[in-house]
Amino acid sequence: MDGYTGAMEPGFHLGRLSRSALAALGREYMIFGQLNDRAGLPQVGRQFGPQLMQEVAIDEWMGASPIYTPRMRRSLRFEGNDVAAIMKGLQLDVGFTHQYFDIGYEVESERRGTFWLNRCGALLDVEPLGEKQVISMCHHMEDPTFDATAVATNPRARIRPIHRPPRRPADRAPHCHWAIEIDPEAEPVQEIELTRRIRGSRLAAIELERPADAEPGGWPDYAGPFDPEFQLEDLSHGALVVACKEFTVQDHLLVRAFMTTVADRVGEKTAREVAQAQWIGSGAVTAARLVRAMGIAGDGAEAILKMLQLHPALPPEYTRLGFEPLDESRGRFWIEDCDALNEEDAGSWFALLDEKPNPALDAMVQAVNPRARCVPVKPPGRARLAWEVVVEPTAEPAPEPPEVAIVRFSGASRFEFARRRPLRT
Repeated sequence: MDGYTGAMEPGFHLGRLSRSALAALGREYMIFGQLNDRAGLPQVGRQFGPQLMQEVAIDEWMGASPIYTPRMRRSLRFEGNDVAAIMKGLQLDVGFTHQYFDIGYEVESERRGTFWLNRCGALLDVEPLGEKQVISMCHHMEDPTFDATAVATNPRARIRPIHRPPRRPADRAPHCHWAIEIDPEAEPVQEIELTRRIRGSRLAAIELERPADAEPGGWPDYAGPFDPEFQLEDLSHGALVVACKEFTVQDHLLVRAFMTTVADRVGEKTAREVAQAQWIGSGAVTAARLVRAMGIAGDGAEAILKMLQLHPALPPEYTRLGFEPLDESRGRFWIEDCDALNEEDAGSWFALLDEKPNPALDAMVQAVNPRARCVPVKPPGRARLAWEVVVEPTAEPAPEPPEVAIVRFSGASRFEFARRRPLRT
């Protein structure tokens, strides 16, 4: 299906979508990683100041990216440890969301290449906050996190600036320019301890199913030559399904690293509070984006269930979800026993779920209809948790939570993707 425009399917899975819809959905899953930062990091900064926020941001990406880059390499079957392989990894990293970051690439040799950002959405968010914030992001955060991303492919690779912000003159383009160099004599970059801990999670090891292609065309993997103009539309149907799933794993590995480093620094209770605010803010903004991107019509219970089936907050296979429409104003969904509910620590959004109402679930459904809410109910069968989505036409619309307003400050919340090339045949 080209979008999720038909009737709600209780057994829906991503393979039901067309290549075109999967490419659009993949970009939404990529920008979700950006929205999570826009929702979570300001909460840290407000409570503990910019220095701790910077440290948490560095740990978050250094803790997760060395795990999810090899996962994507396996899923899309690209090998090697040269510059081209590193660039393929960047092209499939939620940290480099397509179009929101308009990136050019050039491979000069196996050991050297450059990339540049014609447009950096993150920079455009930060520049109005002043030069100090720009330096924090583009210098202090980027230096260690870029190397952590490269180390996933080659521990002797380094990513260094040719030029970067603050921009002088103020309209300088490209926004920044970077070189990737591999020095066989260089000391290998070492992973941080947080990476080892995140790698021990069930999420990091989860195996994702790849369906057979349901329509012709596209690359079955990215094993061929590096393409500087790569877009998701280049991939086959089955490759797009697994790429979308991997993007949700990336998103949640970043959440896990974020929550873990916050807990290490200021305690688990605060980490849970900050993560709840993060989920409320990014979850609601993403819910509204998905409705538009996937052509979901209406604002009744069925439309809300369709949104939940697609939402990257509820990643397929890591969670085991069931859905049942009841009538125009009511529907039910539940979580069965799954890896998401069986992690050995509290470092995930799913550790925030219990038999009580959850404000993040409410914020997500209220992004579709402000008169909706999620009411905990007795789980059916062997399910562990369940909720009824209730739309009350006469109720007062719920006000937008302040956690959502914080995310709306970011241009990522409003960014509109465009198809830049047709589907590859």
